[in-house]
Amino acid sequence: MSEASPLLDKASIQQLPPFENLTHQNIVVIENIEQCKNIENELKAAHFLGFDSESKPTFRVGEVSTGPHLIQLATEQKAYLFHVNSFTLKFLQPILSNPKQIKVGFGLKNDKHIFHKKGIELEGCVDLAKGFSHFGFKQQLGVQKAVALLFEQYLAKSKKVGTSNWARKPLTSQQISYAAADAYAALLVFQALRKQKLLPAHIYQTIQTALQA
Repeated sequence: MSEASPLLDKASIQQLPPFENLTHQNIVVIENIEQCKNIENELKAAHFLGFDSESKPTFRVGEVSTGPHLIQLATEQKAYLFHVNSFTLKFLQPILSNPKQIKVGFGLKNDKHIFHKKGIELEGCVDLAKGFSHFGFKQQLGVQKAVALLFEQYLAKSKKVGTSNWARKPLTSQQISYAAADAYAALLVFQALRKQKLLPAHIYQTIQTALQA
């Protein structure tokens, strides 16, 4: 799709081939310290990680979210879905707070606040939502439209799954696919923009600072 492509409408996006998500064999659900230790070296060695989080929705007026309830990190080969508890938070803290590791995602504006409440300061995070000015998009783009624009694929985003109970155990297969796709797709979008040298200057600056630190 060229720079001159009109704003992708919902109907057009839905006609595209489906997004090629990771297989379930390459999506790992993590909830205890032993599982964390098994992936520690792999995650800490990654310069770039797809990142997202999910919270159980609130429905009553004045109800305060206790999220995040699920944290997603993705490499180009695997996605890791962390049920939030004291063990997983302790494990993730040095990764999420490490300015030398770039975590990329969409719509991360709220995340710094909710993670701060959990005692984690997010550093090295890049929000890709405003990274498409080169294509003529002045407004923020979500991951679904970004995938359609760059890969001409349809990343299905079920509202029912998106607003489901992310604190439940076990997660449903639909929740697992949805959560993994958000982090994995964000990483692929980032890598594609970086390869084509189309990332905005402020994102390049963040990356350069991290890699030189």
